[in-house]
Amino acid sequence: MNQPKPLHKGATVGILSTARKISITEIEAAIELLHSWDLKVVLGTTIDLEENQFAGDDMTRAMNFQQFMDDESIDAIWCARGGYGTIRIIDHLDFSRFIQKPKWIVGYSDITVLHAKGQELGFETAHATMPINVSKNSAESLESLRKVLFGESLKYSVPKVAYNRKGNSTGELIGGNLSMLYSMTGSNLALDTTGKILFLEDLDEYLYHVDRMMMNLKHNKYFEGLSGLIVGGMTSMHDNTVPYGKNAHEIILDVTSEYDFPICFNFPAGHQYDNRALIFGKKVNLNVDSKVNLSF
Repeated sequence: MNQPKPLHKGATVGILSTARKISITEIEAAIELLHSWDLKVVLGTTIDLEENQFAGDDMTRAMNFQQFMDDESIDAIWCARGGYGTIRIIDHLDFSRFIQKPKWIVGYSDITVLHAKGQELGFETAHATMPINVSKNSAESLESLRKVLFGESLKYSVPKVAYNRKGNSTGELIGGNLSMLYSMTGSNLALDTTGKILFLEDLDEYLYHVDRMMMNLKHNKYFEGLSGLIVGGMTSMHDNTVPYGKNAHEIILDVTSEYDFPICFNFPAGHQYDNRALIFGKKVNLNVDSKVNLSF
C-alpha cells in the first residue's frame, strides 16, 4: 500500500463534510487542536451548509471533496462527521490526481466508504476521530491522530477480555464500520480480506441485525483466509422485547467459530470516548495473549 506523505508544521488540513450537516460551532475544538499542532485549517463549503439532513446536496458535497483532493495546497482531508451520505457521492469522485499526489483522508463510521475506496486504489487511510468528536475524546485518541498525520510510529497495548481468542498474526489492517461494510458487499468497494486483519466497530444496532451483518460477511467469504480480527466499540446495542440471547461479542464469536484466526475485543476505537487512530492499508502485527499488542 502507498502511504501519503507525513504533515509538517505549517501544513494545511481541509475540513469538510461528506455526509450529515455540521456547523462551524461544532468543529471549533478541532480547529483549535490543529492550530495547537502548528497546522493551518481550510474549511470546506459544506461546513454550515444544510440540505435536509445533509451538508448540502450530493453534487455539492462531491465537488467539495473533489476540490480538496485536487488542491495541492491542502495536505490532508479531515471529514467533519459521519452520519449517512458518503456512499451517495463516491461514484461522482475522480481520484486520478489523488493517485498522483495522495494525501491523508481521515475519519471513521460513514467514512468507511472512503477507506474502502483507498483499499481499492492501494492507498493507506486514517481511521480516526473526527472534528465533531474532538471535545469529547480522550487525550490518547487525539495524540494518536497527531502521530499518524506527522508520520510517527503507532503501537498499542490493551488489556485482554474473556472473549478474546489467542494468537499472533500479521497482515494489512482493513475494515471500519460493520454496517457500512455490510452495505458495500457485492460492489466494487467490497473488501478483499485474504491474508489481512479486519477491524470492525458499530453503533446503535439491534443485536439480531449484528448477527445478520456478520452472516452476510461470512457468506461473502470475508472470514476465509482472514489473518486476524479486531473488534472495537460495539456501542449502544439494542435488543428486542424477546431477547436475542447473545451480546455482540458472543454473536461475533459464534459466526467466526469455525475459523482459527486470533480475535481481539474491546479495542479502543470506534464510537466512543477513547477512539485511537488506525492506519488502514498498513501492515501490522497483532498478538492476542495475556495482553493485546498491535504494532504498525
